Formats: sequence, C-alpha cells, structure tokens
Amino acid sequence: MKSFVDYKSKNIGIVTEVRFPLVKVKGLKNAFLNEVVVFEHNRLGQIYSLEDSTADVLVFYKGLLQTGSKGVLTGEKLSLPVGRQMLGQLIDPLGNPLDKDRIKREIGEVGGIGRKVERYPLEVKPLGIGKRARIKKSLHTGISMVDFLVPLGCGQRELILGDRKTGKSALLRSIAKAQLTCNDNPPVVIYAAVGKRQSEIKALEEFFEKEGLLKNMVMVATSSFDSPGLIHLTPFAAMSLAEYFRDNGKDTLVLLDDLSTHARFYREIALLARRFPGRDSYPGDIFYTHARLLERAGNFKTDRGDEISITCLPLAETLEGDLTGYITTNLMGVTDGHIFFDSNIFYKGRRPAINAPLSVTRVGKQTQGKLQKSISRIVNDFLIKYETAQNISHFGAELTDETKQILIMGEKITEFFDQSYNLILPQDAETALFALIWQRLIGDDPRFPISVCRLNLVKNYTHLHVQGLLAQLSKVEDMDKLLANVLKKKEELIKLCQTD
Repeated sequence: MKSFVDYKSKNIGIVTEVRFPLVKVKGLKNAFLNEVVVFEHNRLGQIYSLEDSTADVLVFYKGLLQTGSKGVLTGEKLSLPVGRQMLGQLIDPLGNPLDKDRIKREIGEVGGIGRKVERYPLEVKPLGIGKRARIKKSLHTGISMVDFLVPLGCGQRELILGDRKTGKSALLRSIAKAQLTCNDNPPVVIYAAVGKRQSEIKALEEFFEKEGLLKNMVMVATSSFDSPGLIHLTPFAAMSLAEYFRDNGKDTLVLLDDLSTHARFYREIALLARRFPGRDSYPGDIFYTHARLLERAGNFKTDRGDEISITCLPLAETLEGDLTGYITTNLMGVTDGHIFFDSNIFYKGRRPAINAPLSVTRVGKQTQGKLQKSISRIVNDFLIKYETAQNISHFGAELTDETKQILIMGEKITEFFDQSYNLILPQDAETALFALIWQRLIGDDPRFPISVCRLNLVKNYTHLHVQGLLAQLSKVEDMDKLLANVLKKKEELIKLCQTD
C-alpha cells in the first residue's frame, strides 16, 4: 500500500472532530464503506459510516491525529500481506511485525512484512454451500476427556466457554501442540490474541517457541493498549491468513482468544459512533459480525477434487457459569457445539475442568472410527451409571457389590480424565491406556497410579516398536476385540506403564 504523498487523488478530506478511535472527516467525495483512508504520517484508517458531507473513520493507532489533519481516499479495502514467510511471525492485524519485547511497535504503518507480496482482504464473503463438504476427518486434541466425550472434526467450529481463569486458553495451547506434534500432516496453526495484556502475549510466544511450535504457526496479536479499531480486526486477520493457506492446499487451525473481548471493544466503537445500542448496549449487528467471521471456517472442496479444512476454536467468557449471556448464546448459535469449563469443577482441582454433560459436539462424532464410537458409547453409558451410584451413596444406604464396583471404576475413569495440559497423549496411547483401566490391569497399585502410568506410557511411546504395538492393538472395530488384544499383550503393556 502506498504512502500519503504517493496518492495522486485530489480527494483529500480534513479532520473536523476527534472522538478516538473515530475521527470525523469532511470532504471525502465518492467514498464507500470500509474504504481505507491514509492520513498524514502514513497512518491508516477505515471508513466506518457515511453521512451527507462527512465520514466517520475508524483509526488503528493512538495519537498524532488532530483537528485539521488531512486524509486521502485510496479506493482500496483493508488487506494484509500473506505468504509462507509469515510462518513463525508475531504480527499485528495489518501485517506489521511486532518487536520481541512487544513494547516498541509500529502500528498502522503503511506496508507490512516484505514488499510486493501477495495480499488478502481482511473481510470477504464466506464460501457458499456448493463449495463445502461434509466433515469426515477427526481432529485429535491429545486431551482424553475431549477426545472421548466431546470429539472434534477438521473444519468444525467449536466454542470454548467458561469463567475467567478456568483453563480455556490452556486447552487451546494443548490442542495446538497436539496437532503440530502428533499429526503426520500437521496443519498451520493461527493464534489470534485479541486485546491481551502484553505480558500474556509474551508468555504465549515463549511457550510456543519453547515447545518448538512457532515455526509452523502465525500469531496475530493486539494488546489492550492498542486502538479498539485495531483490536477489532484481529480475528478477521487470522481468518484471512487461514484462507490463504487453504487456497494453497494446507489445512489450518484457527484459535480465537477470545471473542468476548472482541465484542466489548466492538461495543465501544459502536457507542462512540452513536449507533443505537441493543441488549447489554451491544450494537444490533454484533451477531452478524461474529457469524460472518465464523462462517469463513469449514471443510471445503477444491478444484483438485480433494478437501481442505479451516478448523476454528473461538473462546468466550461466561460470568459465574451463566450460559445465557448475550454473546455466549450468539456464539453457541453460530458454532457446531461448545465445550463448557465449569468453575465448580475447577475449584475441586480437576483438570481440565470440563463439564461433559453440558458440552456439545454436533459434528465431531460423525468423524470417529468404529472403535472410537464404541468406546465413546461405553464411556458415556458408564458415566450415567456412575452419577446414579454417587447419588445413591450420598444417602448412606448400604450399597450392593455392583454399585461398589461402579464407584471404584468411576474413580479410575475420573483419574484417567484428569490430565495435565502439558501432557499430550497420542490417540493409540489413549485407547490402550483406557483399555488397561477398563480391564482393571492398572490403577490398583498405589506405587503406580494412573497419572504415573500415563506419563510412562507417553515417554515410552517415543520408541518405534511401542508405536507399532499400540497401533496394532487399535486395528479393530469394537471394544470387545480391543480388550481381547490388550489381554494378549497385558504383560508388555503393564511394563510400559510401570517403567519410564
């Protein structure tokens, strides 16, 4: 994009009012909505609304503009540079690289990474139903509770919601790690940090660098000190990058952290623009804004006859576990399901603090193989029995032997689902570990609790012969055959769980 002095157009407007992050500009003729305006000092803005002789322009930086400043129309819409050179980069929504310390920044500068590079628009119309395909490929998260109870598929839009500090962002990091380390054909991961503290952005980058993941990722970040206009663009920039990789034959995983913050900053912009407020003072088009963003994800047909997916996992924040909030219900209506983090479970020390009965996956189960469907059905049926047995035990009644066995196994399954976010289980290891627990072959020895067995199994999984053994065990179509295979190899499997 050219600088202010390079535009030959005489269509120059004058700033008559500053109402940050909006400025009122007079004299811009033949302007259209969302057109880019370049001001003096090469700062960018975008036309937000039009009146008879003036335009409200949304600016993407703080300071410098004042009454009398000049701006020129460009005839273009917002775009950002794209390409494989973006991998490993930490950028703002306009494509400008952020310094390592996240303090010295150039926000709103004309240009971006590289010169004369391909650019993608930030806002485009989602592809129609004719270009979409049924979601058939599963997305492995490495978190047993999600993979067994709330499975995900490639191309799915699954909302992650819950109260503050209950582990939502930690789950996103774990899923990114699982996809980049346990996948034969790893996707490109795009992480959008929306209006975060600078310390949080730095911690995220350091985590991905330490795990060796950043080389296959792009991080789009804005801090809470940035202009609300720039923060508003963050998830749209992430989705545009995903569409570039999709168009070049690469699956992508988009992590939006988070859309509740995005909605609050969008509300601030709308109120300053004097738009009529709706419920909770949000503008009337907030649902449309998030819907047109999330509809850009999905599983798509290509001209080559294959399929490419954009999987999107947006976050949303609840207040005291209330699922009926305006933004959360909007997002639940747009997405293909949700995973609910319950603060009551979190305070009991359970990790991840997922409330499985209140979580939904609308398309994830159709991506499971026959074995995984069989296991999932058995686990769900058992958890219902376990909850009933717990309710009976609370009354202090004398319990039958069957009820006692259900309670014992329920405690083991609960321990199996309790998992550190830093420990990612390959799918074959998850299946084998569950089968060992279900057969009561591990978990009874106090020297080797399930958490230790899981850690040892993951360590031993690095050996090729172990990978081959566990893969062979899982080459069946139902739970009974799996259990039979496990019994045949029980000595070797128990040894793998008890030695690191």
